[in-house]
Amino acid sequence: MQLHLHSFQIPLKHPFTISRRSFDQIENLVVELRDDQGNSGIGEATVNSYYPHSKLEEMKKQLLAIWPLIENYSLENAADFWDFIHPRLAGFPFAHCALDEAAHDYCAQKAGLPLYQHWGLEKKETPISSYTLSMAPLEIMVERMEKMDWPLYKIKLGRDNDLEIIEGLRKHSSADFIVDANCAWSLAEAIDKAQALASLGVLFIEQPLPAHQWADMEKLFAQSPLPLMADESCQTEADLLRCPGHFHGVNIKLMKCGGLTPARRMIQQAREQKLQVMVGCMTESTVGISAIAHLLPLIDYVDMDGQHFLAKDIADGVKVTKNGAVFPPRNGTGARLLS
Repeated sequence: MQLHLHSFQIPLKHPFTISRRSFDQIENLVVELRDDQGNSGIGEATVNSYYPHSKLEEMKKQLLAIWPLIENYSLENAADFWDFIHPRLAGFPFAHCALDEAAHDYCAQKAGLPLYQHWGLEKKETPISSYTLSMAPLEIMVERMEKMDWPLYKIKLGRDNDLEIIEGLRKHSSADFIVDANCAWSLAEAIDKAQALASLGVLFIEQPLPAHQWADMEKLFAQSPLPLMADESCQTEADLLRCPGHFHGVNIKLMKCGGLTPARRMIQQAREQKLQVMVGCMTESTVGISAIAHLLPLIDYVDMDGQHFLAKDIADGVKVTKNGAVFPPRNGTGARLLS
């Protein structure tokens, strides 16, 4: 088994702004696993300043350090491979995510099946991805919304004029809205805004309070007229077990939890806890988006629109449209790097 690392800097079509940062390009690492017969699988991690363990050179360093283990491993089952590697990549879930996605892609390709079929799933009725409107002046957000004409928007909030933004957007669309504060609100602010947002066609609020304010989340949970979805508060399997009584659902991110293997366990745990399940992206290319898409039969909501924000994608694979995900006629995740 050979390990190959590919790094990219990808410009965005326009700056992507949330409550704590703005960026106009992404750095990402694509991990490729390849055998002597020409079979290969790819997976992705992006750099995100909120998560210090996602630095590009650090991810490369950690993966290169375990290269001998990977080369000598007989990869037959991706979940077993995750368990084998986990002690060596503890504390580096972004790097482990890219490796795990590559392993699942590789194993499904060797089995001659799309990944979801390799897992024993059927692609029947699956959720349509939301399309994210990042922070910008209202007129720009309206322009982007009308250009996409999407049935579900995820709207980034965290400013003094949050309600004006939602009211202004609502005048131009009857689509469903999700709002995401990315930890920006106080408890009092969240209570007030939730009351107003409930009348504006908002389905739920994602991560209203800072990640570790569990006591305040419990108070908000008791008072909010809208469901609450954990994101920054739910990074790992251990975090998920704290969410009942604080959130109504969880947004699972593959890079934060360490890949598809732990994400599937978290989905099962969330179901056992009677939580709604969303899987989100972190502005990945089509490599990461294609991996997320194979979880669609298991979840209620998905945010996998990252490929739409890239000025030029690095891969071909699952296409995200307003009518649903379109899978290519390929095995594995379906993702292929473009030359």
